[in-house]
Formats: sequence, structure tokens, C-alpha cells
Amino acid sequence: MNASDRFFKIDKDFRNPYARDRDRIIHSGSFRKLEYKTQVFLNQEGDFFRTRLTHSIEVSQIARSITSNLGLNESLGEAIALAHDLGHTPFGHVGGDTLDECLKADGFTNGFEHNFQSFRVVSSIEKRYKQFDGLNLTFATLEGILKHSYPYKKSFLPDSIHEQFNLDTHPSIEAMVVDRADEIAYISHDIDDGINSGLISFEDLKESELIQEILQKVAQEGVGFENDEMFRYRFSSHLINHLVYSLLEYSKDKIQTGEILSATLDSKSKLPVGFEPKLETQIKKLKKLLFSKLYQHKKIIIKMYAGKQAIKGLYSGLMEEEKMLPDFYYKQLSNREKHRVVADYIASLSDRYALSFYNEMYGKI
Repeated sequence: MNASDRFFKIDKDFRNPYARDRDRIIHSGSFRKLEYKTQVFLNQEGDFFRTRLTHSIEVSQIARSITSNLGLNESLGEAIALAHDLGHTPFGHVGGDTLDECLKADGFTNGFEHNFQSFRVVSSIEKRYKQFDGLNLTFATLEGILKHSYPYKKSFLPDSIHEQFNLDTHPSIEAMVVDRADEIAYISHDIDDGINSGLISFEDLKESELIQEILQKVAQEGVGFENDEMFRYRFSSHLINHLVYSLLEYSKDKIQTGEILSATLDSKSKLPVGFEPKLETQIKKLKKLLFSKLYQHKKIIIKMYAGKQAIKGLYSGLMEEEKMLPDFYYKQLSNREKHRVVADYIASLSDRYALSFYNEMYGKI
């Protein structure tokens, strides 16, 4: 028997279970579509701005760094991070909120929720095996995807989900890490994209104590002007490092002493993964500042309004004429409720295809 024969006769997977989960997520169609789904700026705005794909990669990188330094399972954290946004619709949170409104207006009270949709993508919507639906992920990865944004106890979840995943308990510590890595990633890259777009400036953000602290660190390097690309890069690097190191310093002893056992579901600030109270307050204030200065900027609102109309139009059109659905979804109408098939299809679309399909239905938007 030659070397190649021995290689192909190996029965046991060479990866650990969570690394296998990670690979299955990366090779899924839903993961690839994240390249053309909005983070804050529509994909058409330019190649530089983050998308759901680049965001997921950045969250994964931060989660890997944190889990590695805390002695946790790095592959589990990576898998949860890469899958945590698979359920997002086109046009960011506005798209998901609009689809939720459409469903509820039609009397479907369960509506749409992107965390549960991410879980459904990997557990039932993706088709990779003849015998069963989903990506065949481990329980820990599925639980982390479902519960990473804790507390996660929703009235619309089926009893089977409540029983299987016990929503009265916290997720794994790796899932908690992903939740905070997500926060670190979007704060830093939204600032970077916002300043690069010209919609905000560092001057707009200087009322944040945290931003002032990071700007002082960059200034000490003598990098240059605040609108310079290198300055933005150094700012993002210092901000991420500051938040990651602060999280590690605050969390390490708590994880080692098992403080997770005393934390309650409704007290995120008391969980073992997080920041000391002063920094938590600074982060909350910065997020409010970004909301008012960037996310509510007129140019962002205009683009999101266009996306909102596209979601409404697609939902209305497909509910009225289901034959416009692709064959893969149209065939599901024989054994699934139409509104859920339509919602799953719309959620799966990229920004550019959703706009293109809307234009095909109604004319140029």
C-alpha cells in the first residue's frame, strides 16, 4: 500500500469536532453570501467598507485571540463567531426589522429574528446531506450560535428548542467571548468606515472619554493627521488592543474561579467575560454616540430606507405570486407554510440581488 492509499483509507477525521464545524460553516453557501450583505454601508458604496463577511472574519480573529489567552477552546469560539451573523437579511438590522414587521402585519406573530435565523440556517436551511438537513454541527456550536447574544429566551421559540438547549442557563464561556468580540469588532470598524466615508470625524467622537484616551495613545506615536489612513489604522489597532487586553485582565481570574456559576441571566455586567464597570459605561456612551452621529446620519438613513422598501416589496410580491420563488424554495411550499418559505428566501439574499430582484418586479428603485 502506497502513501496515498493509506491517506485515503483514514476513517477518523483529522480535525477536532469544533474545527470541523468551522470548516463546514466556511464552506456553506450562506457564509459566502455574507460578502454582499450590509454591515453599515451598502455593498455598492465601495470595496473598502466592511460587509457581514469581513465583520464575521474580524469577530473570529478577536474571539480566537481572547479564547487562546483565556485557555478556552479556540476552535469553538471561531466556529460560533463565523456563524453568528448567517441569519442576517440584506440591508443589515433594518432589513431584519422590516421583514419582522411584514410577517407580524400579516398575522404571523413569530415574525423574524436574526439570531434564531442563524441557528436555523445551520440546523435546517442549509442542505449538505441527503439523510438530514443542516450542517451537522456539534451541540456546543449550535448552542453558542443560538445563545451567544444572551439572555436569549424568546416566546416564539418552539418547545423543542427550550427543552434541548435549556434557555434558562448561560451559553458556554466561548459563546460569551464571541458576544463581546462582536461588540469590539463593530465598534472599531464602524468608526473606521464612518471616518473613511466622511460621515463622521474624530472631532465628532471626542466627547467620548474612551475615544479621547485612544487618540492620546495614537498621538504619542507621532503618526500624523487624523484624516490620514495610517492614523485611522493605528487608532483601530489601539482601540481593539485596549478593549481586548482590558477584557482579558477583567475576565481571567473570574473564569478560573468559576464565577459563571453565580451570575444571573439578567445581569450581563456580572458575567465572567466583560469589562470593569467604568469601561462598560464608557462603551455604552460611545455606542450611543455612534448611533446618533453615524447610524442616524441622513445618508445612511436614505440607503436603509431604500433597503426597507425593497424588503417590503419583495415580501408583498412573493406572497402574492409564489411562482417567482426559485425552484429550491418553491418546492418547499408543499410541506411548509408559505410565509416562512418567503421569509427564508428573502433573508438569504444579498443586498445587490435583493435590489436587482425588486427592480425586476417593480422597475428601477
